[in-house]
Amino acid sequence: MIKVGIVGGTGYTGVELLRALLRHPQVDVQVITSRAEVGVAVADLYPSLRSHTDLAFSEPDVKKLGACDVVFFATPHGVAMHMMRELLEQGTRVVDLSADFRIKNAQLWVQWYGEPHACPELLEQAVYGLPELNRELIAGAQLIAAPGCYPTAVQLGFIPLLEKGLINVDQLIANAASGVSGAGRQAKVDTLFAEVNDSYKAYGVAGHRHLPEIEQQLSEVAAKAVQLTFAPHLVPMIRGIHATLYGQLNQQVSLKELQSLYEQRYASEPFVDVLPACSHPQTRSVRGANLCRIAVHKPQGRDTIVVLAVIDNLVKGASGQAVQAMNIMFGFDENSGLEALALMP
Repeated sequence: MIKVGIVGGTGYTGVELLRALLRHPQVDVQVITSRAEVGVAVADLYPSLRSHTDLAFSEPDVKKLGACDVVFFATPHGVAMHMMRELLEQGTRVVDLSADFRIKNAQLWVQWYGEPHACPELLEQAVYGLPELNRELIAGAQLIAAPGCYPTAVQLGFIPLLEKGLINVDQLIANAASGVSGAGRQAKVDTLFAEVNDSYKAYGVAGHRHLPEIEQQLSEVAAKAVQLTFAPHLVPMIRGIHATLYGQLNQQVSLKELQSLYEQRYASEPFVDVLPACSHPQTRSVRGANLCRIAVHKPQGRDTIVVLAVIDNLVKGASGQAVQAMNIMFGFDENSGLEALALMP
């Protein structure tokens, strides 16, 4: 049994994280923090957790958090980095769901997030927490930078092609749509029901903060710099990401060979499901589950490959993947706490 702390437990990723950890057989959640909700019972804020926990929110206390075996940060960017040195010095292991440690270049982080990084010396120490890429590194890590939601779907879709050098790395395109929960729980005009319902829009096309993270990781996979055109969209649903990915083949490969490539690459991955060729995965097929479903297409037999990838942005795109990383870190069954099937309808 390990002791777990959660910093920033009031948002959607925080409650999703708690939902998974409370059903984990080897976890004891001892601390959950929120500066705005100090003293409030977790079950009062989230009635779905009534009878499952008697925890109350408390002020973040690095010493109390440091007494935990692992601490999760489910906070906006700029929070975790100010507590990280002290936590790591106490020997605590950390899984950070924010963007603070995803980008390895401190100057690039400043460019995209508009403030100095508080502990740039820790950026290289942080292990990028995508299990399908870094399982062995995650197992020995003290600090995990959990991937973003869009980056998870985009990477899982492109990885098999880039590992084999099958597509032009200068012409990658990701057209991805997310549910409204990806914007967080804070009240914002752009995410009011009347603003998003019955509508569909692109945003951040000129530059989205997930772009440098995606390009960094895909470049590592390809062993050369990649260029990605990334167009995120907002769709009027609560959960889910649908990523439509385009790549130009640089050699002759049949659809049958591509299908085999994906099936072999993810054959041993418990949370990636490669569908039959030319399938059309739906976001509702992964709602509430720590799962990415993928299908590959080669339209009209031409040289453009289309990959479809769907995830639940709050689970495989955030909290579920963070728990998956924790399981790897502590040698638990990778499925522990993550056995929930997708919710349909």
